[in-house]
Amino acid sequence: MSKSSKGSGPYRSATTGQYVTPKYGRSHPSTTVHEAAGKHGSSGPHYRSAISGRYVTTKRGQSHANTTVKDK
Repeated sequence: MSKSSKGSGPYRSATTGQYVTPKYGRSHPSTTVHEAAGKHGSSGPHYRSAISGRYVTTKRGQSHANTTVKDK
């Protein structure tokens, strides 16, 4: 599980949900999500688009599993 230094935060694969290296994350922006460092005060699991980084509805996240990441 790679975590980048200098505050750039970790990257995750939208397909597998596993952490990937920062180099891989930067070279595959359409299938990885860059997670910002910081406190996470979540009210439950949410889905995010790997392409735009924006949150999407649960229905869209479940139907587009290859291009979304489930945040806990």
